[in-house]
Parts: sequence; C-alpha cells; structure tokens
Amino acid sequence: MSRPPRIEYPGASYYITGRALQSRNAFVDAKDFASFKSVLAGVVDRFGWELKSFVLLPDHYHLILEVPHSNLSKGMRQLNGVYTQLYNRRHGTEGPVFHGRFKSVVFEKESFLLPIVRHAALNPVRVKAAKAPANYRHSSYPALIHEAPVPEMLSANDIYEAIGSRDPVPSLKQYVEEDEVEGSPLDHRAHQILLGGDDFIDRMQKLLKKSTAAKPAPKIAGRRKSLKMIFRGSEKLTRAERNERIRSAHIDYGYTLAEIGAQLDLHYTTVSKVINASAKRA
Repeated sequence: MSRPPRIEYPGASYYITGRALQSRNAFVDAKDFASFKSVLAGVVDRFGWELKSFVLLPDHYHLILEVPHSNLSKGMRQLNGVYTQLYNRRHGTEGPVFHGRFKSVVFEKESFLLPIVRHAALNPVRVKAAKAPANYRHSSYPALIHEAPVPEMLSANDIYEAIGSRDPVPSLKQYVEEDEVEGSPLDHRAHQILLGGDDFIDRMQKLLKKSTAAKPAPKIAGRRKSLKMIFRGSEKLTRAERNERIRSAHIDYGYTLAEIGAQLDLHYTTVSKVINASAKRA
C-alpha cells in the first residue's frame, strides 16, 4: 500500500501519532518521558506550533496540533530526530527509535477538536495504563482540567471555547470522562488522512491535487541537494555558518546525523550537539 500524502497549509489542525519499533519502547522511564517533553517544547516554540494536547505512552505518542506556518514535516523531523539521539546516547543504543514515518490526520477543528482530544485522553484507559484519564501523568489531560500544572507549551483556549460553557473545565471533564462515547472519531476518516464534513473534505482534496500538481519535478522524483553541494566551500565557513548548514542538511533535507558526520568527518554525536544547540537558540 502506498504511503498517504501529507497535506500542509497554514493553520492546519493535525492529529499525530508516532509508534516505537516493535523491538523497543520509545519511553523506558520517567527521564525518557521528560526528555521527549523537553524536545517537544523546543520544537513547538521554534516552529510556532500550537499544541492543543498530548499523550505519551511507553510505545507510542499522540499529539494534537495547529500548525500556522506549513512546517509540520520539518518540525516532526526535528522532534523525532533529536529525541532519538538523546535516547540512544542515554541508553547506549543505536538506530531509529520510531517506526517509519509519523502518521497524521488533518481534521476540521470546529467539528472534531473535542472528539480527538477525548479520543487521545482516553487512550491510557483503553490500553490499561491508567484507570482514569486524569490519573495518567504523561498526558496533558490532567493539566487541561486543572489537576496538574499547565505546561507553557500547551495552547488550550480553543478546547475551552469549543466546550461552549461558562465554566469549561468541569464541562470538559464531564465530556471526556462521563459522556457516552460511540466509537472512535477516526472511524469517520476519508482517504486515511482527512477528518471533517463534506465541504472540508472537498476543500482538502482540491488542495491536495493543487499541491501535488505544483510540486517541482526534482521533489516528485525524490531528488534533493547532495551533501557535497550543501557543504561546498565549508573549509572557508565560520563555525556558525557551518553549523547552520548542518542544521539545514538535517532539518530541511532529511539527512541523518551519521550521513552528515561522514561528509564532514565528524562523529554523529558532534553533529547531534550542533542540532540540539540550534534548536535551543531558536
């Protein structure tokens, strides 16, 4: 089966899931969970995302985002890439942590924000990681209902407005924990990646066709600028200029840290430090 296409446009709302390789957990202990949250906070800030909600479980994660600047793929590449380097360094392992590409569903915020938030919040209960969603600490849900500190990276106003109550916090708690849930909102997806009413689906399909038709030939063919081209004349660059090209090679062109290191005769951990430093400065 071919991979579903990505749809990126300013202000798009996404339901994101990422799953660990079958042979390992992505989050082994509390330090791993904290590390991922820290990287996520940096990515949210760097790329200008609005993080509505998140849930992290040992072998996968859920993110609910609004992306104002059409940079989902770049941000997710940094999120998974930087966390993978931190994970491998801490646990003495090598290779990818997450299985393939992250999955994304573009959804109509007005109709599906609340159902998606509820679906994600209840996931720890469905997989028997918690008896109640408010008891699961690696989720933003306890913060949304004011039973835990609210992380700075969280943008929850749209959720409270969607509840449509003068007292949205108890109303959200009732909606998630007490109201009857009939199936998953994802059962209503169209074409694997779209969730919304008929008009929304039509608009997204037109956008997808337009985006596909507008792609330049090199991208369709899967070609990208070579590392040799990216680092041409690197011996004349300042360290800051070289580091910016390292960041671009990883974030913009998708080269692995090992590939970049081999091109520059640097250890991949050195490349990782450059990427991490650039993320913190942004």
